[in-house]
Amino acid sequence: MTAAAKRGKRIVYVAAEIAGIREAARVTAVARQEIARLVQPGVTTLWLDQRADEIIRRYGGESAFHGYRGYPGQICISVNDEVVHGIGRADRVIKFGDLVSLDVGIRVNGFVGDTALTVCAGGEPTGLARRLIDTVRQSLDDGMAVARAGRDVCEIGRAVERRVHAAGFSVVRDFVGHGVGRAVHEPPEVPNFALPPRGPVLEPGMVLAVEPMINAGSHRVKVDADGWTVRSADGSLSAHWEHMILITDGEPEILTCPRTPSESKA
Repeated sequence: MTAAAKRGKRIVYVAAEIAGIREAARVTAVARQEIARLVQPGVTTLWLDQRADEIIRRYGGESAFHGYRGYPGQICISVNDEVVHGIGRADRVIKFGDLVSLDVGIRVNGFVGDTALTVCAGGEPTGLARRLIDTVRQSLDDGMAVARAGRDVCEIGRAVERRVHAAGFSVVRDFVGHGVGRAVHEPPEVPNFALPPRGPVLEPGMVLAVEPMINAGSHRVKVDADGWTVRSADGSLSAHWEHMILITDGEPEILTCPRTPSESKA
């Protein structure tokens, strides 16, 4: 078999490569769930990052994020108004009711898994936090549902944005989903909002990371002095959810949730 073909702004993988990507995604999904169970009031985000490193290594992988463009953490841990790329810190203690977004990337045998979720520390979220998490999950399901061969990649963003705006929230526009397989970020970009121009057409063998990041307030964000941590500009709560999908001849295969699109059954 030939290796993955790069066709313009997209990469199409062959069966042998897809098998490797599928295994990396499976390992990443299992590790993500194990790390999520460790999110409890009283632990620091640095402690979580260290435990994540142990879990990733136990599953035979290595962090795909550590050292990527200089990133210092093993995973991204973003709390409350932090949108993405939060770094584990010894002075960042998780409190009851905090929303904690975990973005986990693992390299296994040369292939990459990438997935994220948002959990509430100490119990089930309520009120605004509950609506925000429900909306980001539903918007991801909506985006994945339209990810079919022959369609424009931008249709994913239109579906995500429609759900988010209907709930009264906003989609972060500065960061988007992406292709993934042998590298953390590959073409094409997968925006979570509607764009007028057509994007690359989806075809079987493409692997995408679809990852809505939504804010309770404005879509605008700012970056902390550490050069990594991104937070909502107005201090509003943020939530993040991500799955890897394989484009097929029919429905997309959700690689980081192989049984069902519902994260509760992952």
